[in-house]
Amino acid sequence: MYYKEQFVFQNGTIHKAVIRNYRKADFKGLIDIQRECFPPPFPDELLWNEKQLTSHLENYPEGALCVEIAGELAGSLTGMLTDFDSGESSHSWEDVTGHGSISTHKPNGKSFYIVDIGIKPAFRKMELGKLLQQAAYERVIEDRLERVIGGGRMPGYKKFSEEMTAEQYAEKVLNGDLKDPVITFLLRSGRMPVRLIKDYLDDEDSGDYALLMEWKNPFLAVDREKE
Repeated sequence: MYYKEQFVFQNGTIHKAVIRNYRKADFKGLIDIQRECFPPPFPDELLWNEKQLTSHLENYPEGALCVEIAGELAGSLTGMLTDFDSGESSHSWEDVTGHGSISTHKPNGKSFYIVDIGIKPAFRKMELGKLLQQAAYERVIEDRLERVIGGGRMPGYKKFSEEMTAEQYAEKVLNGDLKDPVITFLLRSGRMPVRLIKDYLDDEDSGDYALLMEWKNPFLAVDREKE
């Protein structure tokens, strides 16, 4: 299991962050994180419930991560293992994650698929999201997995959807011409783009698109012929 302490900074103030695996006693706090991170029009049925969180702990407790500041849950990340091939045809979040239950988790899978990540608005700009992703990277290294992978929402696309395609928007974000709240954050966290996915998630702000992004384990030999 995972436990880490680290200092973080906010407006010149130092706070101690604790990054650890979440447990049943954290369920209420985890649901509160979801509600603050994904307000309407994000579909309420896509927010975590206790049944799903219980399934996370039953299927892959190592991928159930949270960060707390002064005893308050400030963010969370949920992952699962999969044999997902980044070169496969388009897929949806619900199909890959078993509708968020991670019942599709494969114990012998070689890819750590990030199902969800969220930080409460009051704790943003403290780089807590980076800390959670770092914990996922460390899990990949510890267990000699191949990669971290997952679809990144593009919530900034809605503002530009009438003047450019999703492909054009993603390209501008990757070139640094535009900033997207999620994709730019993932780039800064070390994730690399793979390809755009249509109909990934019922998400009005992203036009139902997502950008599949990965982080490869640098300690494993890579078969360059497959890239």
